[in-house]
Amino acid sequence: MNQIIPCGIKRMCRTVQATAVVCLFLAGQLTVAAGDGGAALLQMIRDSVAHAVLTDGSDPAKAGVKVVQQWHGNILRSKLVNTGKHAIRVKEVVLFAGEHGLPGTTPFYAEGFQMLAQNGGTLAQPEDWGSFSDRGHYKLPEPAGYRSVYGMLVLHPTNESALLLGFTSCHRFVGRFDLAADRLRIVQDAENLQLAPGQSWQLEELMVAINVSTDELEAELARAIETNHPHRLFNPEPTGWCSWYCYAEHVTAQDIYTNLDFIAAHLPSLKYIQIDDGYQPWMGDWLEPGNSFGGNVREVIQRIRQRGFEPAIWLAPFVASPESKLFQSHPDWFVQDQQGKPLRSDTVSFGGWRQGPWYCLDGTNPGAQKYLERVFRAMREDWGCTYFKLDATFWGAIQGGRFHDPNATCVEAYRRGMAAIRRGAGNAFILGCNHPLWPSFGLIDGSRSSMDIDRSWKTFATVGKQSLRRNWQNGRLWWNDPDCVLLTGKLPENEFMFHATLIYATGGMVLSGDDLTQLSHAHLAVLRKLLPPTGVAARFEDGRFDIGHILLSRREMIPLFNWGDEPADRTIHLGKKSKITDYWTGMDLGEHVGDYIIPKMPGHSARLLEIKTSR
Repeated sequence: MNQIIPCGIKRMCRTVQATAVVCLFLAGQLTVAAGDGGAALLQMIRDSVAHAVLTDGSDPAKAGVKVVQQWHGNILRSKLVNTGKHAIRVKEVVLFAGEHGLPGTTPFYAEGFQMLAQNGGTLAQPEDWGSFSDRGHYKLPEPAGYRSVYGMLVLHPTNESALLLGFTSCHRFVGRFDLAADRLRIVQDAENLQLAPGQSWQLEELMVAINVSTDELEAELARAIETNHPHRLFNPEPTGWCSWYCYAEHVTAQDIYTNLDFIAAHLPSLKYIQIDDGYQPWMGDWLEPGNSFGGNVREVIQRIRQRGFEPAIWLAPFVASPESKLFQSHPDWFVQDQQGKPLRSDTVSFGGWRQGPWYCLDGTNPGAQKYLERVFRAMREDWGCTYFKLDATFWGAIQGGRFHDPNATCVEAYRRGMAAIRRGAGNAFILGCNHPLWPSFGLIDGSRSSMDIDRSWKTFATVGKQSLRRNWQNGRLWWNDPDCVLLTGKLPENEFMFHATLIYATGGMVLSGDDLTQLSHAHLAVLRKLLPPTGVAARFEDGRFDIGHILLSRREMIPLFNWGDEPADRTIHLGKKSKITDYWTGMDLGEHVGDYIIPKMPGHSARLLEIKTSR
């Protein structure tokens, strides 16, 4: 939903057309002259008085519970205080609730609690844009009559402006937006925890800002998140090979060796060799050899290191199969149900895609923390792994169970477990996959930005847009992982090049997912041109993602996409005389200035143009 409009409203006072908004900072306070519904809603949120909702339904004012709020520019900081004489349980804290005043046709984009969920459409007709929704697949509850979204909500009440609501921290509480055709709630989930007399809780920060450029709003949100959750930007951006998309759980040691030989001979810049799911006997028994792998995992990892490459490995650290040695030996380390027995994840959420139903390690349990640290320390120091792909980490933030620490939220349980993983993994690269998105701030080095890829046009297009909607995160919060490049199979060439151009446009990590011995010479050349990744995500001219711009040190790269079935023209504007080269073919397209038209791009196709300004 990105927009680039030259006459943008900057946050610090710039006037635009009468239909837009004037932002003035007077005596440290933001005053908004109403010009559209977004400005009016922004002001209503700033004027709103927050309140707590108590678990027993009693009056928070009579119980002595109040929310203390203070605005700092676009940032709201709040804390909940119990000034009464009795402990109370808090269901949630409501920062805003009321009619939003926007048409039901207002478009929006919003994130999900876990990375496989994305949301869009309009306020009156919301849509699930991710592959697996929070409310359906993961069974997260939402208030009757509302659609719940998480972390960040971008509203487009007019063509001239966007209103961004985003939580800039996630230390303890889940930040949520409940949407309806005519109403909005901004909520922090307190999970019915107890607040003692004289005690206070620091709540998560909220940013509310308006601008004509969604790019600028998202950049401002990223800066605010970075203030609360400093990240370690792992350099250089990882490249490598992954076993999953050619061998799945049937991967063998010989499969790894075959592709390692090819990489050493032809693609030495693929640094990390990742062994994916299938090497272990059961979920949870990560240090045990699987029966079908056909070799000792430690020996395979040693061979990878001997060849001069970095070993990478897949784990789902927070889950265990009921048959696993981990679960059989230490059921007390797992999240409990209301009867004090280990909680089966399928009773409150999705039960898992393989070897389930899964049980969930309790990140607040000291025994589970020591176990996580021990496993990752063994893999890092004894095995030599320098890259960990952590899958199914959503289950570390499972809701609906009981934690060892009764005062912990699901976010705290997850973050404590991840802290133990970090201690064991040391300086290794950590990739989050199927993770709770906002709770992962500051804990991971890379973030999967889409559902799993597969060799089909529908998936290329679907996961491509999922990743492009998260371009604003790349290089700011972590490196985005748009999932593997796939260049083998029975697809037409235009669709393979569409997919390769999408990977380039994300600016994110590049991992091959093919059996590289089956790669054609032409596609080997394409893969080489994706290396190393630029680290710079494209900014798009609008939410259709047809024309992007990637500004590099001495050139501009312009990815052009035709997502439709029929041929379509694409036009770029060159302000100065520039040399244009087709990046994939190397064809010189001449020097041009002004409008440059590529007519009748075939359906399901893309071009990547390299632009160098003439001197």
